[in-house]
Amino acid sequence: MTTIDYRFGEKHIAYMRRARDSVMNVAEGAVRSGKTVDNLFVFASLLEVSPDRLHLATGSTSATAKLTLGDCNGFGLEFMFRGRCRWGRFKGCDALYVQTPTGTKTILFAGGKNADSYKRIRGLSIGMWIATEINLHHVTMIREAFSRQLAAKDRRIFWDLNPESPAAPIYRDFLDRYASMSADGSLSPSFYNYGHFTIFDNATISKEKLTDILAQYDPGSVWYRRDIEGVRCAAEGMIYPRFASDPDAFFIDREGVPPLMFATIGVDFGGNRSKTTFVACGFTTGFCEMIVLADAKLDNTYGDVCSEDVNAAFAAFLRRLHEEFPSVPIRYVFCDSEAQYLIHGLKRALSKRTDFYPKNRTNVPIANVPTVMNAKKLPIHERIACETSLFASNRLRLVRGCDLVAAGLAGAMWDASREKDVRLDNFSSDIDILDAFEYAFEGYIKKLLPP
Repeated sequence: MTTIDYRFGEKHIAYMRRARDSVMNVAEGAVRSGKTVDNLFVFASLLEVSPDRLHLATGSTSATAKLTLGDCNGFGLEFMFRGRCRWGRFKGCDALYVQTPTGTKTILFAGGKNADSYKRIRGLSIGMWIATEINLHHVTMIREAFSRQLAAKDRRIFWDLNPESPAAPIYRDFLDRYASMSADGSLSPSFYNYGHFTIFDNATISKEKLTDILAQYDPGSVWYRRDIEGVRCAAEGMIYPRFASDPDAFFIDREGVPPLMFATIGVDFGGNRSKTTFVACGFTTGFCEMIVLADAKLDNTYGDVCSEDVNAAFAAFLRRLHEEFPSVPIRYVFCDSEAQYLIHGLKRALSKRTDFYPKNRTNVPIANVPTVMNAKKLPIHERIACETSLFASNRLRLVRGCDLVAAGLAGAMWDASREKDVRLDNFSSDIDILDAFEYAFEGYIKKLLPP
């Protein structure tokens, strides 16, 4: 294999030594703790001598599998076997063909998050299986992969995952059961190999880089305990304790708003006990900071939402933004995609440019008509993780007077009754305003968060 410059800590070395002789290998822990690389190195070394020809590499999607296991920032399989491997196709999937001393081996790359993902591998006979983010795989895919290995001459399994709630199915159905069976002797000592790692166990991260990473996290948050300490913990209590404990620290006066590249507006349409809400966010150069500029709501709690009322309320909100921030271009309006008739009404009203701008339009370019689009509606835990990181690094601020967003953030709670990370939505806090707020920025999460 190609020589790759990588340093392993003692805990990682011990895990890999055990993995060479174990069937089931699970590396769990913090992000960037080195657990995926451990599995890749052992998998690659065993591939050289494996008597099986076909092997499996999976992620939540096939693209994730190729990026994390094939590339892995220069430490993936295609780099380990550089000069004697090539990418191709096998049974409709991407595959890496590797020349080894024991013949050509085929590594099939596939996604596993969907209920029907298993169809990609049905009927195949697989030797080794390496999976990243196994907790994001659907149970049908996991069970199908197991069954595809029944005829393997040298069956090996390598999983990695970041911690979740202790009640997550991956623990209940697999890891906790294996740990219990290993402890009571139901499994042979060579079957189950478990390794737990924190970010501090990664010998390749410099002190300077570690300091930068830690600065992105609120030490009191669930994200810190999972991503840094690698601890399984339930999401409970306040979602934004840092903001809730001292909200005034995150407010700025309108006059103190730094120069902004542009602004966007998030819209959550109401009905069925919820309100229509608008939130505008501005972004500084390079997405270094995000500023909540304004918020508003239309009380249409009961009955059908009237398009004319929404348009009128939005017109007032847009006029207010142009008056208060005349030099800031408003580029996009991201709307809840479940109410297409309201979105179409908003587009028609904007195209007429009626009542949307101040009477004195000298500071409002005629081309400054925002584009109305569907919100991405990313998983809520991804939006929350972004907000928590921005708060921790003091890169998210609110213009004084944005009391609706402030109240929503301060009152946001985790739903402790759920297995997954879910925001409590029982009308005890203002979820509508948070949805509108998150619609405004979620499309820029990758730009807002450092790599």
